[in-house]
Amino acid sequence: MLGPTRNPPAGVPPGRRLGAMTAARVVIVGGGNMGAALLGGIIAAGWARPAEMAVVEVVAARRDDLAVRYPGVHVTADVPAAAGAVVAVKPHDVPAAVTAAVAAGARRVLSVAAGVSIASLEAAAAAATSDRVAVVRAMPNTPALVGQGAAAIAAGAGAGEDDLAWAEGILAAVGTVVRVPEHHLDAVTGLAGSGPAYLFLVAESLIEAGVLAGLSRPVAEALVTQLFVGSAALLAEHGDAPALRAMVTSPGGTTAAGLRQLAHHGVRAAFLEAVMAATQRSRELG
Repeated sequence: MLGPTRNPPAGVPPGRRLGAMTAARVVIVGGGNMGAALLGGIIAAGWARPAEMAVVEVVAARRDDLAVRYPGVHVTADVPAAAGAVVAVKPHDVPAAVTAAVAAGARRVLSVAAGVSIASLEAAAAAATSDRVAVVRAMPNTPALVGQGAAAIAAGAGAGEDDLAWAEGILAAVGTVVRVPEHHLDAVTGLAGSGPAYLFLVAESLIEAGVLAGLSRPVAEALVTQLFVGSAALLAEHGDAPALRAMVTSPGGTTAAGLRQLAHHGVRAAFLEAVMAATQRSRELG
């Protein structure tokens, strides 16, 4: 695994000429939450100008909303000519979306759909052209919606270093990106994909504990929310969870007493089993 990538480089090759049309730099196929998050992140990061972007959305009301939120972006119900495509539709719609994007000229395809293999993506691309199409499969997570995602990418057979850098640039607009072989994407799903739910469960439990200890719910919610924000900032800066935990834990103190109870109830083992169970379920669904 290579190190994380953030802050995409400014500027990528402009859209190619396709016949009489100038292709968009990137078309995002699917204007739902993830597609819109990527669109907004790409524009905010300066990776592309709105006029260089297109988004495909079949629901008319959603198209109207996207057009208002992202002025200058070409919002359409049909896949337009584009040099590259990001596929952000439901898994069962992915093959048709890939085929349509490649038929419209895309020679790079980044899929953020869960459970759709590189082999399936490449087969859908091959149905539209005999040309080489670089396919990259990604597993992002929901914090991408607020620009703080954690994603992993895996390269298809036709994807080279430039293609991976292209995919990293898109996803880095909404968070951190790492590279892994495709067979590790199930583990990424079990850890980072499902991980937000684990943390939200911890937050929910801590809020309830605060109420049990006598705090009002608003006070407990405010404290726990900032607890997560501040702790995440410390972890991001120092990168050593065991050392940070030791820093907070005085011998014989309150934190040590709390940690002893967590150990007694097997919390560490529960997290290990949760990630392994989610990883296995991802393999089954794939």
